[in-house]
Amino acid sequence: MLTSKTSTSTSFDMAQQDDHLKRVIGHAKEYGFVFPSSDIYDGLSAAYDYGQLGVELKNNIKAYWWTAMVRMHENIVGLDASIFMHPTTWKASGHVDAFNDPLIDNKDSKKRYRADVLIEDHIGKIDAKIAKDVAKAQKRFGDDFDKDEFLATNGNCVRRRAEIDDINGRFKSAMDAEDLDAVKQLIVDLAIKDPETGSANWTDVRQFNLMFKTELGAVSGDSGVIYLRPETAQGIFVNFLNVQKSGRMKLPFGIAQIGKAFRNEIIARQFIFRMREFEQMEMQFFVAPGTQAKWYDYWKEARIQWHKALGMGEDAYRFHDHIKLAHYADAACDIEFNYPMGFKELEGIHSRTDFDLNAHEEHSGRKLRFYDPEKEESYVPYVVETSIGLDRMFLAVLSNALRTETLEDGSERVVMQIAPALAPVKLAVLPLLKKDGLPEKAREIMNLLKMDHSVQYDEKDAIGRRYRRQDAIGTPMCITVDHDTLEDNAVTLRDRDTMKQIRVPISELPARVAERVGWSTLFA
Repeated sequence: MLTSKTSTSTSFDMAQQDDHLKRVIGHAKEYGFVFPSSDIYDGLSAAYDYGQLGVELKNNIKAYWWTAMVRMHENIVGLDASIFMHPTTWKASGHVDAFNDPLIDNKDSKKRYRADVLIEDHIGKIDAKIAKDVAKAQKRFGDDFDKDEFLATNGNCVRRRAEIDDINGRFKSAMDAEDLDAVKQLIVDLAIKDPETGSANWTDVRQFNLMFKTELGAVSGDSGVIYLRPETAQGIFVNFLNVQKSGRMKLPFGIAQIGKAFRNEIIARQFIFRMREFEQMEMQFFVAPGTQAKWYDYWKEARIQWHKALGMGEDAYRFHDHIKLAHYADAACDIEFNYPMGFKELEGIHSRTDFDLNAHEEHSGRKLRFYDPEKEESYVPYVVETSIGLDRMFLAVLSNALRTETLEDGSERVVMQIAPALAPVKLAVLPLLKKDGLPEKAREIMNLLKMDHSVQYDEKDAIGRRYRRQDAIGTPMCITVDHDTLEDNAVTLRDRDTMKQIRVPISELPARVAERVGWSTLFA
């Protein structure tokens, strides 16, 4: 009975997660955050357009990241490298030979899946059971609850943790040995089924290269084959010397970049979580050999604090150490976020050693070294990388913010509780009526603020309905202009989260708005 009850409860939780993701998708389309690409032609698989509100939110996320990386660090500078690079770049990086995903097909559903994702999702279900046991115990024992002790002593938690460790161990051994038969056997032994049909009729596991090939005229010494970049990091590595010499940079220093990347994903699913065309925010931090472990720990802490500053919940994040390290890494972990479909990778932190610069030295014949005047020697720096998917960050913000609240009078409101500094519209200016000089006064106030903030003007419908519209897109503040405004030069300022309204002189608006929605709210 216990097994049956737990299984039913887990299925209910998954259904709730699916429902929430559907609500997020519906809300995003309705209010202009995200549209299916080529929608009038019934869309294009795994391709999306960011609408009028989506592009504002996306730009604000970029600005938050850029401010944290470049403006707040004297030793980090920015770069915008070309999407097109010499094809030998990708030979040197290892992408041409080793950029593969292990894929498996279900013979009954004809669906194709990443084998590692199927295994990770299975582990996620076990993790969800552990989390449910913890939540029940916490509710039972209250303030006396010791989570660490419970996890170490509770029989179910210990057994499930051991099960996860065994799965991870088998998967790591199989991938390290490149034994795809062992990967399939693990899927069979775990009785993993097709998520859509419940079928366990699997093919063998095969490797599939994710590079996008194209042609760009004639490339000297090659046939004309060129690749759309699968990551932005290599543009930083090939410009290492250019930046170091022109900027007179000393170790340690970083190079940050925001740009598009392309992967020939054939199982792109879950809204904008996995796409063929996506955007990355990456920073490569160059350090002296032997110091990479210190800087790896530094950036792990710095990046998790950057996320937590957005107020999306301490429990929304967790670190996940990589089971199988990439060929270039000596340490790697992910910051995972609790999406509607469970904990998934949001950001990766890698200690890349000196692999990249050494590889480009070998293939280009150019020295990519740093002269250390203190040691009086030249050496290839080591690299610590932070890389976050911008589209995944967008989905994290959107899915976390959307909620339905029941008010005191029994009515409901849909509200997007986006961190004010990230909100696509910072404030709305609302004349109470469309006459008596109120629209003109509202326009004056809008002109006062629009140079510094994204401001929306709205004069249609009753004021309550306008408040609800602004709540639904996450606008932190609404300014209402009424007949008293014409007499006392004051307006009603309404807060999104508390719905409290206060009377404020127009002269105080710039300072009050900046205090509520400025970047300083995230860097306190």
